[in-house]
Amino acid sequence: MSISTLKDLYIDQLQDIYSANTQSLEATKQLRAKATSVALTAALDAGVEGISEGREKVAMLIKGHNADPTGEFCKGMEGLVKEAKAHAINADIDDADVRDASIITQYQRMTHYGLAGWGTALAFANRLGLDSDANTIQTCLDNTYGGDRTMTEIATGEVNKEAVAA
Repeated sequence: MSISTLKDLYIDQLQDIYSANTQSLEATKQLRAKATSVALTAALDAGVEGISEGREKVAMLIKGHNADPTGEFCKGMEGLVKEAKAHAINADIDDADVRDASIITQYQRMTHYGLAGWGTALAFANRLGLDSDANTIQTCLDNTYGGDRTMTEIATGEVNKEAVAA
């Protein structure tokens, strides 16, 4: 797709978010399978659900602009997923609490990438006067912030404390 206007860039960014969500969804499922903390597994289950919902919403937005959701491949998330695999999913970590701490680290890195994408898309939607799109994106951004805060609470309240004892 040729990018000539802010709307073209907006659609390109939505496609990037769709690709990022597709990749992070699979990685989050794999992180969840490795987690041992009850709170962490529950948060990752919620993350899988939230990423799935966000992916569906962004696909709807893209299709509403007569574009293909799969029109872009997110290399940024590809790198973050590789990091998650190297440092949590496939990592040789003996202690379950230390692994859980690493899982949170990797999940939050993917989440922060998502926050940047949603925030940028929201700014573009607002500038373009796409109020309905902006409302949908704001909901996804808020949900992503909520997931990030939950991970911080789990890390600081339980997991990091247990990991330091390892």
